[in-house]
Amino acid sequence: MKVRNIAIIAHVDHGKTTLVDQLLKSAHTFQDHETTNERMMDSNDIEQERGITILAKATGIAYKDYKINILDTPGHADFGGEVERIMNMVDGCLLLIDAFEGTMPQTRFVLKRALEARVKPIVVINKVDRPNINISQVVDDVLHLFIELNAPEEFLDFKVVYASGLKGTSSISPDLSTQKTGMDLLLDLIIQEVPSPRVEPDQHLQFQASLLDYNDFVGRIGIGLIHAGKMKQGQRLLALRHDGTQAFFKVQKIVTFIGLKRVEMLEATAGDIVGLAGLVDINVGETICEPDFPLPLPLIHVSEPTLQMTFGPNSSPFVGKSGQYVTYRQIEVRLMKEIQKDVSLRVQRIENSESFLVSGRGELHLGILIENMRREGFELEVSKPQVIIKTIDNQKHEPYEDVYIDIPHEYLGMIMDAMAVRSGSLLHMESLESITRLTYEITSRGLIGFQNHFMTLTKGYGIINHAFKAYRPLSGIASHQRKMGTLVATESGAATTYAIEQIEDRGVLFITPGTEVYEGMIVGENKYDRTLVVNVAKVKALTNVRSSNKELKVVLKAPRRMSLEECLDYINDDELVEITPTHIRMRKRVLKANERKRYQAFASEEESN
Repeated sequence: MKVRNIAIIAHVDHGKTTLVDQLLKSAHTFQDHETTNERMMDSNDIEQERGITILAKATGIAYKDYKINILDTPGHADFGGEVERIMNMVDGCLLLIDAFEGTMPQTRFVLKRALEARVKPIVVINKVDRPNINISQVVDDVLHLFIELNAPEEFLDFKVVYASGLKGTSSISPDLSTQKTGMDLLLDLIIQEVPSPRVEPDQHLQFQASLLDYNDFVGRIGIGLIHAGKMKQGQRLLALRHDGTQAFFKVQKIVTFIGLKRVEMLEATAGDIVGLAGLVDINVGETICEPDFPLPLPLIHVSEPTLQMTFGPNSSPFVGKSGQYVTYRQIEVRLMKEIQKDVSLRVQRIENSESFLVSGRGELHLGILIENMRREGFELEVSKPQVIIKTIDNQKHEPYEDVYIDIPHEYLGMIMDAMAVRSGSLLHMESLESITRLTYEITSRGLIGFQNHFMTLTKGYGIINHAFKAYRPLSGIASHQRKMGTLVATESGAATTYAIEQIEDRGVLFITPGTEVYEGMIVGENKYDRTLVVNVAKVKALTNVRSSNKELKVVLKAPRRMSLEECLDYINDDELVEITPTHIRMRKRVLKANERKRYQAFASEEESN
């Protein structure tokens, strides 16, 4: 068959999406008059802003009479489920390695998944235009990783391409002077090395959705590989559910992927990667087949969430001031829509409350959902993320993670102290030319809130990556809480310069003069480990006595600006983050100071009992 199905896999920020751009251009997918952006496959606004891929996406190119289907995958550990699910759709993969950073934690994860699925890898050493690279060392590290993961012997003799996705050049020689413009060399290698799809065109239909998309007109769209047979538009088919039930439906649309376009097809055959519309509640892993020949395929494993937090309607005094969707029902509809396409997300209603327990793969996974809802006009309040505790063999287990840290030598002591406080176990330490590389094992609880603290300690020069390792028996270590106290507003109104000037010596403020505040809102960080109520809306009393320093200009300290992720990391269990389209505020769960004291006294009594 003149079809090749490949995935592009790598650690985060190793250049997968940029390389896809160059592959599309080399195959002349776009006409001369068409203009294209960088990272074309990152269609989501947040993907463009952050420079990361969040969801796996399919595209295709026509090259030398071949159809090459390409799946661009996320590199962040929180979205690793996208990589796991697409491995049964492809027969080969491009494993991208940064020529400077070398193999990283997510490189190990994605390669392990590829080897388990018997997907043939082609190694691409990317970013060869970076300074201070050591290509031979990187290639040796890749080979050691293959050996460590017990790769089949035929995969150890992998082909290597040296490329610069940014400049659009490639070569099969580590000699950078041989680099040529374009990715034709890599496309030829894909055709030569990647086998045809392992399918059975002459058998009865078997199709399995590995990815989900959603359209307001047709509902869910299942994207997957046709393993056997063929399907036609308007055909009556059967879905074999996970629970053993069956559902009949009519094929409404079949689409294939060419460049950035979706092209409708009247018929698709085995080996094609297509999107199928017609079954409004199709799920990942369900087999679609002919009604007279129900032949199920093996189920696709979907990784379980490891982190959860509560979502609820905004209950602050400022509710409805900037958001369009503020009710419990509107938030419920939005969350139910999200789980239509994100199979790694779980949403559960909390009884006797107007809140939902939302579970995901990590802080970034849940943070992206919150940011999307904020941009769509929702108002909501969310709690501090908590790890999911599982009961295995009548014993409670919690998730552990591997943490990989690269830091300049001068920050080594501070980082080791910080990890020790969070009960991290040092597994390996390696001193390189300009950095120290640390490998830790730590509970997921210990990592919550560490990202921003880490960036502060290293002044932005550190790199930290982590990946889920396993569930282990629950440790007796207490969850890490913020040690510093907060400054909490005691009055509602607009913050004044006069009031802020009086209290800025008490700590660090998060607000500026003119900011609207309400009682119970967190307006700053106390320099001591207790909550301090302050009146930031206090107005200077007016008198008829002239002051000699009346015309002096007041200079206030710059406030600390807090992003959404920083707020989620910062709050403690008795606090919430209020999300609106225009503001992100932190607040106490119990807004009134007197009620907070009674609540804390009751909680302390319950804990002692």
